[in-house]
Amino acid sequence: MSCDVTAYLEHPALWFQPRKSGAPRSDTPEGADAPEGREAAPGGAPEGGLTPRDIALVRASLAVVEPYAADLAVYFYSILFTRYPQVREMFPPGMDTQRGRLLRALLHIVDLVDDPEQLARFCAHLGRDHRKFGTENAHYDAVGECLLASLARFAGPAWTADAARAWTLAYTTVAQVMMSAADADSMVRPASWMARIVHREEFVFGIAAITVMPDQPYRYAAGQYVSMETPWWPREWRYYSPANAPREDGTLTFHVRAVPGGWVSNALVRRAAVGDHVKLGPPLGDMVLDHSSGRDILCVAGGTGLAPIRALVEESARHGGGRRMDVFMGARTSDELYGMDDMLRFAQRNHWLRVRAAVSHQDIVGLNGSLPSVLAEFGPWYRHDAYLSGPAPMVTAAADVLRRTGVPPARIRHDPFGVPSLALN
Repeated sequence: MSCDVTAYLEHPALWFQPRKSGAPRSDTPEGADAPEGREAAPGGAPEGGLTPRDIALVRASLAVVEPYAADLAVYFYSILFTRYPQVREMFPPGMDTQRGRLLRALLHIVDLVDDPEQLARFCAHLGRDHRKFGTENAHYDAVGECLLASLARFAGPAWTADAARAWTLAYTTVAQVMMSAADADSMVRPASWMARIVHREEFVFGIAAITVMPDQPYRYAAGQYVSMETPWWPREWRYYSPANAPREDGTLTFHVRAVPGGWVSNALVRRAAVGDHVKLGPPLGDMVLDHSSGRDILCVAGGTGLAPIRALVEESARHGGGRRMDVFMGARTSDELYGMDDMLRFAQRNHWLRVRAAVSHQDIVGLNGSLPSVLAEFGPWYRHDAYLSGPAPMVTAAADVLRRTGVPPARIRHDPFGVPSLALN
């Protein structure tokens, strides 16, 4: 596993990648074989995957332990650190947040177990991301052993031999996929990058723009997100999206809001200075522009969700602005609409870009209303590709509006909710 077990479990990736019998595993979705044609292993289970009965057993046993989430998490970490004391130094000093994430992560994973293609994609991303922790193959075995032991203790009679087999199959297959992705990634890039802070800018309401220069080339796509560790809180990683498309000078700018009680965010906003160093993990996420699409683009940004949207606007400009782009920015008050002037100036220079604002807690003519309601007012958007970034409730509400007006779910893109939430702890 890795130094951050719950970050590993928190992603919707921890499952299986189906493949044909004898086919090599791939760490990319494009290389994954289709479910059709998989040969059955003894007992009726498709090789490399779970049967519907396996999935039912996993879900049933997890439902049994859900009421005991807190106790299960405490027990899991206790036996992990007791049996494998060497892994304790790989975790952050404070474990309260880690414990709280464990069962939520498992529930999220089980919810997505019926979508092997999406899970395989995230699983490969996750295997690459966990290289930054110094993950070794033995860690996967240790975590799997202790996870299954914890589930067995709290599931009681629901932990049958068949349930144990289903969980073992699921975890083993996922671990193999993650290790394969990590091995392939190690051949082409480092596990992490040191980066020096070269500029910082203060915005309103505890938001700062932090610009860093990595010590090695850092390749990413506009719209992706990046994990960051500061020297003040070792082993505490938080996820932020670059607010720019890749630059010739290699720098990246992150928008960070100082969250009350947030160790990393407050360190970056209140303490970090030019010359300080941070560590970056590999880029993640699929909220990137589809340049093969001829459809116009809709972007919705709430709060510091503006960062990846701004990067997408820059990326669109580099491709000639051949597709019209509508950007909606939301905040509670007009004072909180940071970055609005910058976006309006960009729109003045580019005829294909239109920028609108929505303010939910202030009566301003032409701006009043929640972001989802304003979005509905200017729709429909069924001819567009949609990109959403911001607080989970806003993204969920905006996605509902778009679906109701005919936008296919496959054309609504946003980061997984589990990752942005890491930045709020």
